[in-house]
Amino acid sequence: MLKNNKVSAIKVKSIIKTFLKPQNLCCVLTIIAILSYVLLKIFAYQNIAPYPLIAIIFSFGLIQLLQIFKKILRGNLGADVIAFIALALAIYLHEYLTANLLILMIASGQGLEEYASSKASFVLEALASRNVPIAHLKINNQISEIKVDQIQVNDCLAILPHEICPVDGEVIEGMSTMDESYLTGEPFHISKTIGSKVLSGAINGENLLLIRAEKLAKESRYAKIIEVMKQAKDQKPQIRKLADKIGAIFAPLALLIAFASYYFTNSLENFLAVLTIATPCPLLIAVPIAIISAISISAKNGIVIRDPRILENLPICSTAIFDKTGTLTYGEPFLEEIICFNNFNDQQVLQKSASLERFSRHPLALAILKKCHDQFIPLLEVQNIKEQAGYGITGIINNKEITITNRDHLASNFLGEAVLPATQAGLECLVVIDNKLAGILKFRDQPRLESHSFIDHLGPEHNFNKIILLSGDRHNEVEYFAKNLGIKEFYSSQTPEQKLAIVKNETKQAKTLFMGDGINDAPALMLATVGIAFGKNNNITSESAGAVILENNLHKVDQLFHISIAMRKIILQSAVGGMLFSLIGMIIAGYGYISPAQGAILQQIIDVIAIANALRLTFNNSITSDF
Repeated sequence: MLKNNKVSAIKVKSIIKTFLKPQNLCCVLTIIAILSYVLLKIFAYQNIAPYPLIAIIFSFGLIQLLQIFKKILRGNLGADVIAFIALALAIYLHEYLTANLLILMIASGQGLEEYASSKASFVLEALASRNVPIAHLKINNQISEIKVDQIQVNDCLAILPHEICPVDGEVIEGMSTMDESYLTGEPFHISKTIGSKVLSGAINGENLLLIRAEKLAKESRYAKIIEVMKQAKDQKPQIRKLADKIGAIFAPLALLIAFASYYFTNSLENFLAVLTIATPCPLLIAVPIAIISAISISAKNGIVIRDPRILENLPICSTAIFDKTGTLTYGEPFLEEIICFNNFNDQQVLQKSASLERFSRHPLALAILKKCHDQFIPLLEVQNIKEQAGYGITGIINNKEITITNRDHLASNFLGEAVLPATQAGLECLVVIDNKLAGILKFRDQPRLESHSFIDHLGPEHNFNKIILLSGDRHNEVEYFAKNLGIKEFYSSQTPEQKLAIVKNETKQAKTLFMGDGINDAPALMLATVGIAFGKNNNITSESAGAVILENNLHKVDQLFHISIAMRKIILQSAVGGMLFSLIGMIIAGYGYISPAQGAILQQIIDVIAIANALRLTFNNSITSDF
């Protein structure tokens, strides 16, 4: 009972707080004043009927005039100029009803935009609401509550069933599942066990987990997602700047029509009627709402928009440039074949290679260990391990020297060098045992299942006329991969500097999309017209990409295409449609067929329609990939 009363009190406070916002209070009192004016007119109280309207003018109208005048002084010379002239002229002509309608229109426009923006930002609010204030710290088998910002790296934290994980970390005890849908856009529960990584913002399943904190709360993935999304929401992309420019053109056009009307009809009322229809310009309202809607719907689908300008530029890119590893491939090479020499067999080569590679940081080491694990081959003890970047790794196993290297560093005294098979597509390691070539390990990094269809549909569906593949891998591997995907132009053995030069040259010729992993490709991501990074394994705050796809999936990239296309379409519909209706209304008002009061009501209807159309993207649940 007490809990229900507390909830009710909170709701009442929220309603009161919303009502007391200046624009909302202004709307309510202005509507009361207009209704009072109408009733007093009906009951023949002509002398006192204007008083409620005059009260609104003095209490809210003058304040609005002052606020608009300050905007004009700051250089906002678009729709604000029209609003200022229209309201001032209505007061001067004693058109009190028109003045009140203008006051209502300006205040309700502000209120509608704020409401629409809040609805469009529902994902940002949902993300922020999942920031937990309290964590459970475990020390000496005792669990105590602490504030999340007090968590230190390496603290042992208990994640209770159905609790939100407060920081990024690693499971050190327990088994459970976690809902990471707000972080990846995928509605799956991910199994967690000892050694599994956990993300802040994920919801724990049915069982208790103990984790070791790996980052502070402010540095964890969830906090960074919210941070970059808020930054993106506040940025002003080119398409919004364009809206401001068009608004600056629309205002003089409206004034031109108003002055033409006054010149030909000699009526200030007609002049005022034209300006009331032009206040405010629907384009200025529709654009920011559509942008925020696009950012929010992207977040709902596991896409973080760091720079809203990509939403404008993505649909007009004509050259697509892709990094290979981790973008069009899974970035997880697997051991495909073992070629043996000098009477060694597969198991001997694999066992000794895996035993040595478990101490290596080389990306192929995991593939060797996985193959060994899958075949239930035990690992051997290794001594005197030495690893040199670019050369390989060496160690002693059962008094035999084992070396894992590459062709370029195969010493001339290693027996069997002359009988090596020709270099083929794919990655490889050479295993040498006591100066004898024992085997060649052949690896393959598989293309994503959707890579071929994704590449194929870029031209017909999204008007890309040039597709380029970049990679730091060997020529044979890149050539083989490019042919499999039908990519005609490719570059192999590329350093980050060389990739940057290619992207720079292509961007000079056309608008470019570059996709990479966000780390080695950071310079290229920044230089391209649009940079998109897969962010599943990378820090979300990578300063390189304009958008980060949280789940490494090309279908998500295609969803981003469709979101940006939908945003541009909705902006054009709201802006062009709203301006067209306003222009038609202004011309009719110029001839005296629409009164100032009717003009104000008509423009309010146009604005509501423009806002409702801009909000369509927020509630669009049908944005999917088309390949």
